[in-house]
Amino acid sequence: MSATSIKSPPIVRRPPGPSRASAAGLLPKMIRNRLDVMEWAVREYGDAVRVPLGPKTLYLFNHPDHARHILVDNVTNYTKGIGLTHARRVMGDGLLTSEGEKWRKQRKVIQPVFQAKRLARQVDAIALEAEALVARLRERAGRGPVDMREEMTELALGVLGRTLIDADLGAFEEMGEAFETVQDQAMFEMMSLGTVPLWLPLPRTQRFKKAKQYLQEVTDSLAAARKANPEGLGDDIVSRLIESVAEESDPQTGRERMRDELVTLLLAGHETTASTLSWSLYLLDQHPEVRERVHQEAVEVFSRGPLDSAALHGLSYTSMVLEEVMRLYPPVWLLPRIAKEADEIGGYSVPAGADVIICPYLLHRDPKWWPDPERFDPERFATASRAGRDRYSYIPFGAGPRFCVGNNLGMMEATIVLAAMCRDLTLTSAPGSKVEGEPMLTLRVRGGLPMNVAVR
Repeated sequence: MSATSIKSPPIVRRPPGPSRASAAGLLPKMIRNRLDVMEWAVREYGDAVRVPLGPKTLYLFNHPDHARHILVDNVTNYTKGIGLTHARRVMGDGLLTSEGEKWRKQRKVIQPVFQAKRLARQVDAIALEAEALVARLRERAGRGPVDMREEMTELALGVLGRTLIDADLGAFEEMGEAFETVQDQAMFEMMSLGTVPLWLPLPRTQRFKKAKQYLQEVTDSLAAARKANPEGLGDDIVSRLIESVAEESDPQTGRERMRDELVTLLLAGHETTASTLSWSLYLLDQHPEVRERVHQEAVEVFSRGPLDSAALHGLSYTSMVLEEVMRLYPPVWLLPRIAKEADEIGGYSVPAGADVIICPYLLHRDPKWWPDPERFDPERFATASRAGRDRYSYIPFGAGPRFCVGNNLGMMEATIVLAAMCRDLTLTSAPGSKVEGEPMLTLRVRGGLPMNVAVR
């Protein structure tokens, strides 16, 4: 064998990035606008960036191959990371934050609630909530702006109550505010890296403790009502959790576990859908020709009679619109992980214990995978346009074993609700309103979405 035929091993190098001294001002910028900092890092240094932030160093990866490696190929080497680990202090060990065998057991308990056959039976429930929303908005037509982010939040909680819990959550009037407080505390934990003790009598801590107690009372009430039902337990999430926590030797542990699971499912479930629908309304207002196509499709499908799972296939363009919305504004905008052992990602070294980040918001706007990425174009998701696209260039629900368990329910709900609204209403942004993203647990519209309502 000649010397020239011997291949040298690939050189594994540390990802590029700013020095710790030059990055001293990044942490306060990260607190103000996390997306701006990450966009700057990728723009300056490429698809793999090492970003010193205070006492930590983030390893940001922004290539489909990187996403596949972290989320699928070497998934056992990664646990939930910055933000979610700190959020565990306030959200407990629900499906979103748990790890290992505990997570696998929880997923096994919850998964059947999201099976296709069961979801197909939920179309009527979602349609009823959508029609109730349209009726409420009809009454507000011509009477000044309506905060559509607030309306979408109420709608999403109502749907989750009907579909997952088989209960009317409207009776719990403070639930939305309690979720807001919990999410606010979770993000504070993330940005402060969990360094502020929860026992300090800060106003935000006091609000959080009150909200957590309220949510415990809500879950206790839901469980008690289900146990008192003479027809017995059903196939909803509360029934399945009652059966599951009965195995706990300590009743208090079971009670807290039920709270953690329900709070996680309701918080993540309603926030992701409400955010997607809010961004959809904003983008449709910016692109009236797209809104008109959604309207025409909805008129045709709804004119055939009551919706069922088969009829949803007729709302194909509406589904394409939602997929494009989630490309530009993915509700799960950040996927943080921690490397258990040292790894190599795309030729770059990652030390054990490193904070590793994938940002779908950046990946979905990378011109290497998405021509003219800032343009809103639902046709990107037509069947022909999907051919040849890298599977991991679009990950609004994550990927791999921890792929979002509620993705099908969320898409079904968003499709029905958006179609129902566009069928009967025209929503336009209130004059002077400013729309920008707020990267919390989800990427939502900051400060609300005031819109004027007109009946078609």
